Amino acid sequence: MITLTASAATKVKELAEREGMPEAALRLYVAGGGCSGLNYGMAFEESAEDDDQVVELHGVRVLVDSYSAPYVQGAEIDYVDGLMGSGFTIHNPNAVSTCACGHSFDTGANRATARSCH
Repeated sequence: MITLTASAATKVKELAEREGMPEAALRLYVAGGGCSGLNYGMAFEESAEDDDQVVELHGVRVLVDSYSAPYVQGAEIDYVDGLMGSGFTIHNPNAVSTCACGHSFDTGANRATARSCH
């Protein structure tokens, strides 16, 4: 379904610990909007929902709901720490275009929901 790099897993564990939620799972989700039509989101959650796909990678549980799953099938979550900034990056083979912000993407079927960048 998806992959998580070792550096992303390390950062997720660090952030979960800092938030006081060391056992929480990472939810990856997709929502309509953004400058390319769809936005990625991530959040911590204590438990999975009934329709979630759950994978464990590098000691991190990752949850993806049934709406988001087709959009992120085969995607890789990475964490980059560089001179130009740090943050999570999603490499998504389903995205035919992305926005410069890095949080918005288009699969070719969602242009109607595109909005300007904030």
